[in-house]
Amino acid sequence: MTNAQKWISAFLGLFLVLFLLVRITKKEEPALAPERGQMPGQTSQAAGKAGGLSLVESSGCVSCHGEKLQGTRIAPPLANLKEHWTRDGLINYLRNPESYGGDKRFDEYRQKYKNVIMPSFNNIDVKDLGKMAEYLLTR
Repeated sequence: MTNAQKWISAFLGLFLVLFLLVRITKKEEPALAPERGQMPGQTSQAAGKAGGLSLVESSGCVSCHGEKLQGTRIAPPLANLKEHWTRDGLINYLRNPESYGGDKRFDEYRQKYKNVIMPSFNNIDVKDLGKMAEYLLTR
């Protein structure tokens, strides 16, 4: 056996040992739920909340509305939204917030949070906006 063959054998052996160690010590992570189903033992509402929360976080809502969506000095809290919104209404608002005006609430928000513009999320799939709306309406 030549030196090159010895080095290749040693490398492959080390790779195999490391691969087996990773497989043995790897923690079990829950699989992603299928889009229409849910994980075993998980209610559809809990699955929707988890997906909605991750979408809200990844969309950047927490950067203005706060880590727990409790509101900040630049954006209002996102709690008790079901008092003012339906699912479809909230989806439409998220797609085009500038089209909502004339409501007393929005006039108050514009006065309190000056020079801050709610971004539109028309680049996000409507299904994902639905998940976000469902999550926000349950807070």
